[in-house]
Amino acid sequence: MKRERTVGTLRAAGRVAGLTLLLGAAFGSTVGAQSSKKICFAYQDLETEFWVAGHASIIASLKKQGIQALERNANEDANKQLEQVKDCISQKADGIIIIPQDGESAVTIALEANKAGIPIGIFNRPPANEKAKALVVVANNYAISYAAVDYMAKQAQKLGRKVTPLIMVGDLGDPNAVERKRGFDEAVKKYPAVFNPVTEVATKWDAATGLAGLQNALQANPDIDFIFTSSDFLYPQIKAVLEPLGKWKPLGDKNHVILGGVDGDSTACGLMRSGYVDATGVQDLFFEADAVLKAVLNATKAGQKTPNRRIDDKGFALTQATLKTQASKMWGCVVPAPKK
Repeated sequence: MKRERTVGTLRAAGRVAGLTLLLGAAFGSTVGAQSSKKICFAYQDLETEFWVAGHASIIASLKKQGIQALERNANEDANKQLEQVKDCISQKADGIIIIPQDGESAVTIALEANKAGIPIGIFNRPPANEKAKALVVVANNYAISYAAVDYMAKQAQKLGRKVTPLIMVGDLGDPNAVERKRGFDEAVKKYPAVFNPVTEVATKWDAATGLAGLQNALQANPDIDFIFTSSDFLYPQIKAVLEPLGKWKPLGDKNHVILGGVDGDSTACGLMRSGYVDATGVQDLFFEADAVLKAVLNATKAGQKTPNRRIDDKGFALTQATLKTQASKMWGCVVPAPKK
């Protein structure tokens, strides 16, 4: 694991206790207390604010309802996560919730749960195919990315000249990354008179990889003035590259680079409020966390062993035009920002 991600994981994990206390009053009221229940909660890591906040809200709800949580952190190892879930099955967990490493491992793990007759919920990162039965809660990543980039494109259109776009692409083994890229591509395609050819930077959801790729891209093409990040956690890397070039500027400055991304974390909220970011595709994290837990608990209560349903989070795009009226709906504008 890269050092940058390890440090980020430690910082993020340090916020779990505080967020759990903060969110404890907000979740858990939809399902009655089930003190005899055991829920296995297996997650791939806590390296970003989104996963930390999602983890905290689920744990807070389980504690409030007196349900035992079997927590398992795979530290971004898909094989380890599979073994952890098998262990939960051997401990006769009543239900399973996973944040999988990728779409393929989600299928493998869900098939194990199906075999054992234990309902499984998949939080935010959907399976790569429909071979297994699961309760899948996921944002419409295509729609929220498209909405954010469409707003950014309209701002570019106002400049009266062509702009040079770049997308920081996530790990394309993750269906979320695929859908975010698809939303970006379709929005850009809508404005052929506005955009020069697109530069793509692969990040693999890794800060160091994204930083190196962005540095190389700006060296090769210093005219890049429109950047979309497939995840908000990469904004520090974007700033680190743009600032020395005199291109980290707020709206209204002639050197402002039009910026946008997806997730809705506290960094994105702060950067929107200070005028550096134009738009953010927001996942409704609290809805997703509550929905996946409620679906799994209801399935255990009803005796459903292999429930199969997709629950969509429509999400939305927060833009500079809607910031004053819609910011309170973005989870990153509600949870405490991480301490520097």
